[in-house]
Amino acid sequence: MQLKNQGAPSPQEIELKLALPDTSIPRVKRLPLLACQAPSQHTLVNTYYDTPEGLLAEQRVALRLRHDDGQIVQTVKTAGMGGGGLSTRGEWEWPLEAATLDIEGLKGLPPFAAIGPERLAELAPQLETNFLRTRWEIEHSGNRVEVALDEGEIVSGRHTTPIRELELELKSGHPDALWELATLIAKATPLRPSDSSKAARGRCLAEQHWPLPDARSPSALLHRATLALDAWHDSQREAHLAAAEDSLRQLSAHPALDKTLREFARQLTCGLDSHGQPDRYFGPAALALARRLNEPGALS
Repeated sequence: MQLKNQGAPSPQEIELKLALPDTSIPRVKRLPLLACQAPSQHTLVNTYYDTPEGLLAEQRVALRLRHDDGQIVQTVKTAGMGGGGLSTRGEWEWPLEAATLDIEGLKGLPPFAAIGPERLAELAPQLETNFLRTRWEIEHSGNRVEVALDEGEIVSGRHTTPIRELELELKSGHPDALWELATLIAKATPLRPSDSSKAARGRCLAEQHWPLPDARSPSALLHRATLALDAWHDSQREAHLAAAEDSLRQLSAHPALDKTLREFARQLTCGLDSHGQPDRYFGPAALALARRLNEPGALS
């Protein structure tokens, strides 16, 4: 078994996820920083596995098999740490000869250390994500970043929801490169940070339940608003859009914010239209605020 980042003490994926309105997709493709090179394109068919009662979801672990141009890859991801679109999470992946789970390979991974073989035997397909990935790999200030535009859908039980997102993954260098590139893109087209993985969106879709965390601190309020917007676009339930707007109002009035952060937060409160789509000021303000709140020693 060849694991991604084999030899590293803790394999990690550092990624910044951006949700896009329909109208932003062609604009992204025309961006000078991307249009200067030919992208690669892949149709990705992904099946996510869990036990019938959702053992992996409960432990915030995602397990998938991906079909990519004739290759089959098994991937395990843990829950991301971060917010405002940025996540750092454990990731292990390796190629397979056939589209059958490699149970033996799972047994040696930390997320499965406490799961017995009888529970592993219960793992079965739960949802699918199928999308076209347009991929660029770019250099930015000495950092290497993969930019992936995903267009497709999540299929979970009887329910479906669109995938329209941009993922910026750090391949080498410093995470600041992700914030800088995301801000350049946000200044060119409307977008918003997203804190929900495709697997998490699929699970909520199947259950028709989108729980939101309690929030008091600035970073927690921004995270709650971001999740609520993700939930609104997948559920079309007015309560989730209202929760996002309420969280942003609380954030803008939070006494811990300085003048600069308060102005960013204020732009968010008036940056969504009646359909929960961002205007051209929302993305840059959300990213600037999230970047400050993710700094070591920042407001928790």
